[in-house]
Amino acid sequence: MEELNVSDYLRSHIRTVPDWPAPGVQFRDITPLLQNPRVFRVLIDAFVHRYMDRRPDVVAGLDARGFILGSVVAYELGLGFVPIRKKGKLPFTTVEETYELEYGSATVELHTDAVKPGQRVLLVDDLIATGGTMMAGKRLLEKLGGTVIEGAAIVDLPELGGSERLREGGLDVFTFVRFEGH
Repeated sequence: MEELNVSDYLRSHIRTVPDWPAPGVQFRDITPLLQNPRVFRVLIDAFVHRYMDRRPDVVAGLDARGFILGSVVAYELGLGFVPIRKKGKLPFTTVEETYELEYGSATVELHTDAVKPGQRVLLVDDLIATGGTMMAGKRLLEKLGGTVIEGAAIVDLPELGGSERLREGGLDVFTFVRFEGH
């Protein structure tokens, strides 16, 4: 039997849900990656191996699936984890960043003591679509003096232009799987 590379292996466990949340949308569902313990371990190990020598000081995860991935990666790397949350969810003093959505805008927040000036931060989410949330996370971390070494996700939807926008905005981006088309 031919051995799959990590990207192909992960892709084979991502479920596509047609016409959700709207007609014509092909939703890329990563929950099967998390449900299967073997696949989840391959995913986390692949992230850990990538960042072991890149030496981030802290891992930041974007609300909410970035929390799942980022916290486990941080644990495995022996690092702290910082949640970037939707507005109104953090109890301490925060900085906030508002970004545009397809219809309207959203705001994310970060505790003011989440990162220290000069810290190298790995920013994690599950998927890059338009890139708005990840760019807002990058700006938040930079407001506190952090340096985002890379934005990492499982899936890139390149037709939506997010990864390209992030790179143009100065963020190195890494994903395991690209899904062309919506």
